[in-house]
Amino acid sequence: MIERSILIATRGSALALAQANMVLAECRAKFPSLVFALKIIKTTGDRLQSVSMSRIDANLPRGLFTKELEIALLESKADVAVHSLKDLPTQLPDGLKLGAVAGQRADVRDVFIYRDAFKPKTKLADFPPGLTVSTSSTRRKAQILARRPDFKVVEIRGNVPTRLQKLARQPEIDATILAAAGLGRLQIQITADGRLKGGDAPDGLAATILETDEMLPCVGQGAIGLEIREHDERMAGICQRLNDDETFCCVTSERALLLAMGGGCQTPVGAHAHIDSGMLCLRAVSFLTDRPRRAEGRGPLSEAAALGEQVAAQLL
Repeated sequence: MIERSILIATRGSALALAQANMVLAECRAKFPSLVFALKIIKTTGDRLQSVSMSRIDANLPRGLFTKELEIALLESKADVAVHSLKDLPTQLPDGLKLGAVAGQRADVRDVFIYRDAFKPKTKLADFPPGLTVSTSSTRRKAQILARRPDFKVVEIRGNVPTRLQKLARQPEIDATILAAAGLGRLQIQITADGRLKGGDAPDGLAATILETDEMLPCVGQGAIGLEIREHDERMAGICQRLNDDETFCCVTSERALLLAMGGGCQTPVGAHAHIDSGMLCLRAVSFLTDRPRRAEGRGPLSEAAALGEQVAAQLL
């Protein structure tokens, strides 16, 4: 009897496929006797390109980019789902769990991308007044306007290549903001002179990396999450071999913070956990009230979730 392939569920966007293929390659390298295959699934978020992401919580259920993959898991039509962890809700459906984060976390920072007519800049403060910045993220919008209230922020939808093409072709848009991790996984690099090159990046764009003291990332940004069925011991064992323990610890703290604040991926909250001298350090910012609130904490790696809850309590 031929053993069934282990099915890896993924969205069909260029970035999702790049991430899924990274996981597929790692699975094949670490488990050469097993057969793995990708299963591409279209999600609600992929179909609803006209919906405002900034009002997602009011209009639609959470999990726009994960629901259909989770249904495939629950119906045993897939064995593991690959997600950009920042898209995975902190509350998972009954019967599912986060099995692992695949490999080390990529660059957590955001990138401010603009037409190179402005010449390369190093900080947001260096840009001329009144720029129109496109983003679908309430977190990015809040942090940009906190530093540059003179900017105008407008909605944008589409995958990474689509957003770059819109910026290059639509003169009414001056800039956009994307995750450094996503650019890197699509083979798009920032050159030494600040230009965007490689992959599907159009000509004429420049980029400034925003350090975390200027813009805190989304919870889980830069990490690839592997979601599995709760009692699937076989997949749990596979995930254990694929997991990066330090990254898992960091994102556990960040996700616990967001869960404690009752938020989802479109909540205007930024957070970043890292390990320093054997201790877990977490910084966060919330724009849930009229004024931004900032908090930070430090604790042992074994109490990652508790640290997230403590920092959330400070923000609340």
